[in-house]
Amino acid sequence: MDTLAGKGWSDKGNGELLHLAEREGYGILVMTDQSLRHQQNLEGRHIGIGVLLSANWPEIRKHVQEVARAISAVSPGEIIEAPIQVE
Repeated sequence: MDTLAGKGWSDKGNGELLHLAEREGYGILVMTDQSLRHQQNLEGRHIGIGVLLSANWPEIRKHVQEVARAISAVSPGEIIEAPIQVE
């Protein structure tokens, strides 16, 4: 799995991230930015977005299968939210 920092993209805005990810052939971009849905129009995009509803990585690790199921259901041009119940 690539990370934004590993690709040198950590300083990019959401629109540029989408463009770069599509150009590189990614089918899904997973992020924690819940405002993306209101900031970007994904119509006609060739990439899907999986939004993690928690940025608490230790908690996300406990729910890897749930997150993977949600993300695997993403279609191009669609945003889905992978719910994580943080206790």
